[in-house]
Amino acid sequence: MKLLRQLLAHPMTHGLDLDDPRTTALRKQIIQGKPFLRKIYEDWYGWLAAQVPAGEGGILELGSGGGFFSDFARGVITSDIFTVPGIQCVLDGQQLPFDDGALKAIVMTNVLHHVPNVRRFFGEAQRCLRPGGVVAMIEPWVTPFSRIIYTKLHHEPFEPEATAWEFPSSGPLSSANDALPWICLSRDRGVFEREFAGLAVERVEPILPLRYLCSGGVAMRSLLPGWTYRPMGWIENAWPINRGAMFARLLLRRR
Repeated sequence: MKLLRQLLAHPMTHGLDLDDPRTTALRKQIIQGKPFLRKIYEDWYGWLAAQVPAGEGGILELGSGGGFFSDFARGVITSDIFTVPGIQCVLDGQQLPFDDGALKAIVMTNVLHHVPNVRRFFGEAQRCLRPGGVVAMIEPWVTPFSRIIYTKLHHEPFEPEATAWEFPSSGPLSSANDALPWICLSRDRGVFEREFAGLAVERVEPILPLRYLCSGGVAMRSLLPGWTYRPMGWIENAWPINRGAMFARLLLRRR
C-alpha cells in the first residue's frame, strides 16, 4: 500500500510539509485544476450555501485557504489557522473572536477532524450562533469501506476506536483524527447531545462512496476525467451508502 500511495501521489504536493501555509495555497490550485475534484467541491459548496439561513448575522468559513466557498455565498468571512493568500482573518476555531449570537452560520469543509479540542469548538459555536443559526460541515465518515481507504491509502491519522475526542496538537494540519466527526455525532451522539444541548443535530447524511476516491483528492492523481463525474454519480446511487460512504453532510442548528 505504501508503494501504491507513492505511485498515486500528486506531483505538486508529494513530500511537502502539511503544516506549511504554502501547501494549503498549492492545494487550492490543485482543486481548481482537477475537473473531477472541482465538481465535488462545487457540489459540496452548493449544499453548504443552501444551509445558510436568511436574516441577520455573519457567515464564517473556517479553513478557507484551500477552497473557494466564497464564490457560492455573499458576505462570507473567510478564515484559516494561518496566513494564506485570499483570507480575511487568521483565527482558531477553538476560540472565536465574535460576540455572543453574532453569527448565523459557520461552514467548513474537512476542518472539524483537525480540531485538537473539539469540545472547545462546539462550545464556541453554541455561543457565537444566533438562535436558528447553523454549523454546516462536510467531513470524513466511518463505514466499513471508508475504514479500508482511510487506513490504507490516506495520509492523515484515522482512529475510530479513540476513547477521547481530543488529540495532541503537533501541527495545524498534520494533527488530526479523520474519525472524529463520526465519533462525536454518531458513536458518541448521546454524549454530544448532553454536553451541547443548545446545538440540535439536524442532519447526518453519509455521501460519496466512490467519487472522491476516483478524484484522487488533493493528495493523489485523479483516476478519472471530469466528464465521468455524473455517470459515476449514477453508479453511486446503487451503492450501499451506509456501508460505503467516505464523507457525510452534517448540520447542527442553534436552538
